[in-house]
Amino acid sequence: MVEPLSPHRTRLEQLVRQNRRTVQEFCADFAAAARETGGAHAVSERQAGRWMAGRVGGLPHPATCRVLEHMFGESAEQLLGPPRYQPATERHGVAASSTAGPPRAEDVDLTIEGEVAMAAAESARFGQFAEQSNVGPHTLEQFRADVRRIVTTYPNRPVYPMFAELRELRNRTFDLLEGRQRPEHARELYLVAGVVCGALANASFDLGWLSAAETQARTAFLCAELAGSNSLRAWIRGTQSLVAYWDDRARDAVQLAADGWHYVPENGTARVRLAAIEARAQGRLRDERATEDALRRAERAREEVLGEDYPGGMLAFPTAKQTFYGATARLWLGDPANLVKAERQAEKAIDLYQQDPPERRRLGELSLARLDLAAARLGQENLEGAADQVQQVLAVAHRRRTDSVVRRLRQLTGTLQRPRFQTSALAVDLHDQIVTFCDAPAPAGLPE
Repeated sequence: MVEPLSPHRTRLEQLVRQNRRTVQEFCADFAAAARETGGAHAVSERQAGRWMAGRVGGLPHPATCRVLEHMFGESAEQLLGPPRYQPATERHGVAASSTAGPPRAEDVDLTIEGEVAMAAAESARFGQFAEQSNVGPHTLEQFRADVRRIVTTYPNRPVYPMFAELRELRNRTFDLLEGRQRPEHARELYLVAGVVCGALANASFDLGWLSAAETQARTAFLCAELAGSNSLRAWIRGTQSLVAYWDDRARDAVQLAADGWHYVPENGTARVRLAAIEARAQGRLRDERATEDALRRAERAREEVLGEDYPGGMLAFPTAKQTFYGATARLWLGDPANLVKAERQAEKAIDLYQQDPPERRRLGELSLARLDLAAARLGQENLEGAADQVQQVLAVAHRRRTDSVVRRLRQLTGTLQRPRFQTSALAVDLHDQIVTFCDAPAPAGLPE
């Protein structure tokens, strides 16, 4: 005769019933255990019934899991998984008799048959548990739409409201990743989380919090690893290199860009971005040969791009941005020939940016390209031409203030204080306008 299957649906229900506790009593036990672990968690009878029936879309909150594990000494995965097989004698409280004599062959066969049937039933129950998912096609489609909308509009909108949206989207993604989903869905969620944390790194950088940007980037890179995306790995390394560059760590910027170069993207422009960022860092180190090499690699990488960037928007590296990065690299080299090239490239970058429709225009990047043009003109003592670009930047920067624009403006004030400009009323006035803008408090809602 085959042993009957366990009447319990989960290990949790099995333990509660073995201890002869009602659902109501279990809820009281849970509250007491929560207090013992330093919390104040409670569970309703309805939720407890769902746990015991195995009707959950993944593990509960980590704090809840800790209380369950404290109560029963088993992992939450085991408790919410299938029940354990128990021999009939144990289930019915009957001890095997030591005087019953040796087992008969037919009894042994029946016992084996029961064990095999029970093992199959336990595997079936685990399969039902493992098949549960808190993510479906509709959820993933919504995440894709939210991410694409935010990264597309980010370069054109004030930073802090976008930061808040990104943080909320990241929290939703993390909450789902703490639950259960199919491996392919988990990979896509990690890709979403990596993109969002990468965008948060960029937003933290734009708000002037470089250490926070680095933390966000580290988490983003981990998510890119778990998603198995070389495109995102390379983009995140570029972001880390960019933060190091603005943090006056040019050598670190070069090393991070070189490390990112090892990840060949499945698609998109991440490698173009890496080489262009490296060119700026090498220019800052005044290494002309390495700067030219990085600029050439950026051009070759542009020719080798396969497909569009995912999800586009701020993760894409358009030709305008590549051109403006080349202008910055030549500005750092600083000799007359490179100043002329920097001016031409900055003008070209501005023209490319202005070809975008106003609602898609990358305002921060356009402002930085204008400031590069102003610096190139100041280097050639064209004060009027530089002032025109600075005025246009100040007009836009009030709408979308970023730390990098403020830093570049402050750098220009140093140039305007050089002896050849000190007797110019235009230079003095321009200097005062820049200082007033840079020293103004951040708009309401933004961190200082």
